[in-house]
Amino acid sequence: MDGSVLLLLVVVGIVVYFLPFMIAAGRGVNTGSVFVINLFLGWTFIGWVVALAMSMGNPRTP
Repeated sequence: MDGSVLLLLVVVGIVVYFLPFMIAAGRGVNTGSVFVINLFLGWTFIGWVVALAMSMGNPRTP
């Protein structure tokens, strides 16, 4: 496997892994808790889904 293909796969994997955090940051939801759950429990499918569900919650009001 070419090194650039492997690098691309790693980058895409990291982006997909942290997708709930990126959604939370874009929506203005509690990014701290979403990040911690995503970081420590995201490797389990259930933890990733929980982080994704939290990122889809109601945005904070200013």
